[in-house]
Amino acid sequence: MKIYSYILAILLSVNTAVHAQSGTASLYQDLGSEAGISKIVDESIIIFLQDARIKDSFKETNIPRLAQLLKEQFCVISGGPCKYSGDDMKVVHQGLGINAAQFYALAEDVQIAMDKLGISSATQNRLMALLAPMKRDIVFPKSKT
Repeated sequence: MKIYSYILAILLSVNTAVHAQSGTASLYQDLGSEAGISKIVDESIIIFLQDARIKDSFKETNIPRLAQLLKEQFCVISGGPCKYSGDDMKVVHQGLGINAAQFYALAEDVQIAMDKLGISSATQNRLMALLAPMKRDIVFPKSKT
């Protein structure tokens, strides 16, 4: 069921992008502002690291740094007052061999975390619609070495 919500969010992303200026500031608030986003990210990471589909992708990852960057990123895209201090998404992910199934698994895990925290489906879909376009900067074939 979660994957269907995610697909719906992708389809709605074009519409959401057009209306982003009017809705993103309240999205930050609907996510619980900085404290709520922090809880979402912390819970998501716990799930990522237990998810057999993607946990191996994080073997060499600095998890505290990942958490901080995800919090910044979620804050920025939801209209919050944060600044993203990480590198360009395309540069960071190129060569890692992340496939679409892994991208969707991670997205599903974020939704599971939001469910656990009582975030409404409508709010979840608004966030996922803003995250969905990042797929083009994250999913790449593994580079040959």
